[in-house]
Amino acid sequence: MNINLIGMRKFIALYLLVHFIALSVQAQEKDVAQRQSLTLMFIGDVMGHGPQIRSAFNDETNSYDYKDVFSGVSPLFGLADFTIANLEVTLGGEPYTGYPQFSSPDELVDGIVAAGGNVLVTANNHTVDRGKQGIIRTIDVLAEKGIPYAGSYYDAKHKDTTYPLILEQNGIRLALLNYTYGTNGIPVPSPTVVNLIDTALIRADYKKAQSLNVDEVIVCIHWGNEYQRRPAIQQLQLTRFMHDMGIRLVIGSHPHVIQRMEASFDTDTTEGRVAVYSLGNFVSNQRQQYRNGGAVVAVNIVKENGKTLIDN
Repeated sequence: MNINLIGMRKFIALYLLVHFIALSVQAQEKDVAQRQSLTLMFIGDVMGHGPQIRSAFNDETNSYDYKDVFSGVSPLFGLADFTIANLEVTLGGEPYTGYPQFSSPDELVDGIVAAGGNVLVTANNHTVDRGKQGIIRTIDVLAEKGIPYAGSYYDAKHKDTTYPLILEQNGIRLALLNYTYGTNGIPVPSPTVVNLIDTALIRADYKKAQSLNVDEVIVCIHWGNEYQRRPAIQQLQLTRFMHDMGIRLVIGSHPHVIQRMEASFDTDTTEGRVAVYSLGNFVSNQRQQYRNGGAVVAVNIVKENGKTLIDN
């Protein structure tokens, strides 16, 4: 009788232990299911000056190869779910040219992608350097290579059906918007579209993004004054406008130098917001002080119980 009682107690204890472990695992799985995260990485201007084009040419293969340009940062890009770069050239075809009207070999984007870059923004002051055909061919090449992009379009219908660019990973859904202050005085040829900075347009695009049930909206914006290490008043005002509207991630380019960055994170007492006024040059042939480099910014977004948080 005592032996049976002891055996029964052991059985009950073992059952309770197994049950407890099962409940703990279920709770952990539920916690994981309720908490998703992704990492965004932003890099600065990817340019294509004449010396860069010439140095990428391989005499033995009679072709261009940019993989060595980006291979050193491949481990860094590998830490992100989305690595977003400003493509500040056209892929307008030959003849390949640098400043002032850029057209780089298609292999430039192959190098970016091989290193782990997987999203491009195309609205900048050099988008129209090769006219309508340059815009069209750039879009064609990116589409052929399967590279998501935002900023320039064949026409209004193309923009309406593909913009905002939706990025989705790990249960988190993002909208990417992209704008430029101008196109170096060259009119955008009809019917192509290049997104220009306009507060009414930004507001309309934000509302459209909200209607697509996104968790967060990102703006990559080409603005400010070249080579100035402090943001202009217009950059500060636009950032305030976008933040107040609900766009919490604002990433700037164009000045070709690093400008200040501001970040707060979601806590019980603070709201997360990020403003990067200029990332500087990521790849270029500008060698003057402050223009000879750039920053890489990583932002971690977490989603808990349906709410997204800027975590780090």
